[in-house]
Amino acid sequence: MRARPSPSSGFRRRSPWWLVGGARGGALVLACMPASAAALPLAVEPPVWPTGPGWRGRAVVSGVVVDFAVEPLAEIGRPASGPGEPSGTLREGRLVRFRLALTDAETGYPLDGLYPAAWMDLRPPEAAAPDDAGGRGCAERVETLLGGSLLSRAELDLNAYYVVAMNHDATLSVVDPLFGYGGSKLLALVELRAPAEDWALAGDRLFVTQPGADEVAVVETSEWRASTHVPVGPRPARAVLQPDGGYLWVAYEGTGPAVRTGVSVVAVANLAERARIVTGRGPHDVAISGDSRRAFVTNGGDGTVSVIEVARLEVVATLPTAPDPVSIAWCEAAGVAWVGHADGTLAAIAGDRPAVAARLTTEPGLAQVRCAPGGRYAFAVNSEADLLHVIDGAGRRIVKSGPVADRPDQLAFSRTLAYVRHLGSDVVLMVPLADAAEAGTPLHVVDFPGGSKPPGEGPPPARAAAIVKAPGADAVLVANPADGMIYYYSEGMAAPRGAFENYGRAPRAVTVVDNSLRPRAPGVYETTARLRRPGTYDLALLLDTPRAVHCFEVEVAPDPEADARRRRVPLRVAAPDAEKGLLRARAGEEIRLELTAEGPGSAGPRAGLADLELLVMAGGWHVRRPARDLGGGRYEVALTVPSDGLYYLYAECPSEGLLPGTTRPLAYLVAGDAADAE
Repeated sequence: MRARPSPSSGFRRRSPWWLVGGARGGALVLACMPASAAALPLAVEPPVWPTGPGWRGRAVVSGVVVDFAVEPLAEIGRPASGPGEPSGTLREGRLVRFRLALTDAETGYPLDGLYPAAWMDLRPPEAAAPDDAGGRGCAERVETLLGGSLLSRAELDLNAYYVVAMNHDATLSVVDPLFGYGGSKLLALVELRAPAEDWALAGDRLFVTQPGADEVAVVETSEWRASTHVPVGPRPARAVLQPDGGYLWVAYEGTGPAVRTGVSVVAVANLAERARIVTGRGPHDVAISGDSRRAFVTNGGDGTVSVIEVARLEVVATLPTAPDPVSIAWCEAAGVAWVGHADGTLAAIAGDRPAVAARLTTEPGLAQVRCAPGGRYAFAVNSEADLLHVIDGAGRRIVKSGPVADRPDQLAFSRTLAYVRHLGSDVVLMVPLADAAEAGTPLHVVDFPGGSKPPGEGPPPARAAAIVKAPGADAVLVANPADGMIYYYSEGMAAPRGAFENYGRAPRAVTVVDNSLRPRAPGVYETTARLRRPGTYDLALLLDTPRAVHCFEVEVAPDPEADARRRRVPLRVAAPDAEKGLLRARAGEEIRLELTAEGPGSAGPRAGLADLELLVMAGGWHVRRPARDLGGGRYEVALTVPSDGLYYLYAECPSEGLLPGTTRPLAYLVAGDAADAE
């Protein structure tokens, strides 16, 4: 019998704000519950509000002082402001930080623990500003944005997060868990050049290793397309972003067990391979110290760990640890990197000096080592002996061990729990962290079903995690490749609260891209995003308690280069396969549609359009598909529609001025026995 969570087990049940309500209108319920003014201190310092370049606005609404700022961020080769322009000018294509400070108007007390909602809504050229920034015009627009209609979505939604699945084929599925379209939550399908193995998120870019292509794909999460491909060492697998965000470390493993391989170091700012460091025979795992000063790379074929000085990008020590190191993790509070080996050895490498500080002996079959929140305790799973070990990094000893289910292979953590996935069972085990740290007591575990089939019945597991924490909640997302599903589990429940379909693809791993305003300090909320288009925006804010709306006006200037491209001859896109603008297909079967792109008159074919996409719509359902460049102004789009019916096909290419909502349908597609569209 499965143990049931109880209050004494340390479980709490809390519903995330974005899951409360339906899939459409009313899906966003904000739980903003500030303390009453009478309970507040009489003299409280307001939150520290940084001064610097960018746009700033202030308003007092319903007794709340709202300070909003949009600050341009400098990038390598792209300063926050261009030559000859006022410092901090907001321009399209620039990465910016949104900062929101909320304080009580009477006391100055920062209002913490809220869930403010905000949008950057591009105002149509002919539209006037709302009569009153907090009046009917603003309130009506916020109400429309809350509805989640495809045609009424804001240019930037500062409340959203997206679930990304790493599929068994060369694709990534992007799911919007907040809004559904006609029963579908698939927002985009990112096509890669080869199946992925691992990934790392840096700002608005997702770095994806592709062993079959010898490169890292850089996926722009603002557009959901692979914009750049960075060549690295052969067969790249593991990817780790160092804590300061400066370098991405990619372990490459060559084409044979006798080949000496190592890590490629990619500069995140300019997407260039900074160094390629040979460390030994693979496979390799990577860990980085919390101060980003040292990298630790395991060499599975040599039984060693290479210690690399990040500032010099040089190997400063190669330490024999034990045969076949399979996993490594940095524990910040303990100041050591724990290395798990196939023979059962656990080795601790000190971060202050390149030396093995301790060795512990367990049973053969260790699979993964990971550090719990706080960085003192490490967890290790043994997939052959079906055991879990808890290690005290400070005392360099095993404080607790216990049996777990069939073939445990991955660990994940929330704020209060450790999660254990098993290849031979659908069960996901949970271990309360508070209990795990108590020496001399049994290992207490509870579980929930993470699907209907064991994950091991699906495609081989990826290096990337199959269990990740969900934003803003005591909950996790679980990818089950055998089921083809992603499950949402809220702590305290006996089973998952819901699931996302993956539309016929097996999700080998899952991650989260969180664009929502998140608390950074008392009363201060932040997120980053990239400004996509120039124009006049209404920066709309919603507070639920006290109920208040306000719209600020923000100007985004055009980027000179992008503006010059838009002023060129308009782009014309056609679908030559569509007879009289009509296509026919069968639901569920893939078709490949050819497109042509050219300028008017004698401009000729237009090749190299990296952002040409096809938007397919039917009722509330929609999906975007990237166009593959065939050369000579010819492109190809792979397309599958889920059911019989009539679909509208729109061509989009923002770099050439073909923007959503500005073009007529390129063609119509009829699936099944739907009525003729002519």
